[in-house]
Amino acid sequence: MAIALPQSVKKILQDKAYGHVITFNPGGKPQLTMVWMDVEGDEVLFNTADGRLKPRNLRRDPRTIISVQDRNDPQSYMVFHGTASVSEPGADQHIDKLAKRFLSVDKYPFRRPGEKRLIVRVKVDRIGGYGPKMQPWA
Repeated sequence: MAIALPQSVKKILQDKAYGHVITFNPGGKPQLTMVWMDVEGDEVLFNTADGRLKPRNLRRDPRTIISVQDRNDPQSYMVFHGTASVSEPGADQHIDKLAKRFLSVDKYPFRRPGEKRLIVRVKVDRIGGYGPKMQPWA
């Protein structure tokens, strides 16, 4: 069952937060990728392109684990366990929003011709890790 994200977690995700996303290959082995992170409401978001391994894995098996470290406090990190959904609407605008945040440019500059962008939204079931002053996230 999805949980509400604490405001302290949302604040980190709205900053320049890099995440390490684990998805599961068909044989069950983990696949790990670093992505730019975002948040909307109580969902953790990232953006990817159609045809990559992450969305293929998530469409088959929506379970995911994402680790995010607070860039302003390296002792603070969170580990999200949740269920992902992959969609196309709004993905182009979303990657441009992330490019503005992470690269200070208006348009995502690494787009390939014909590339279809996707948003991955994760409903979080559990948060692990430690927050300010090494306390579990509440």
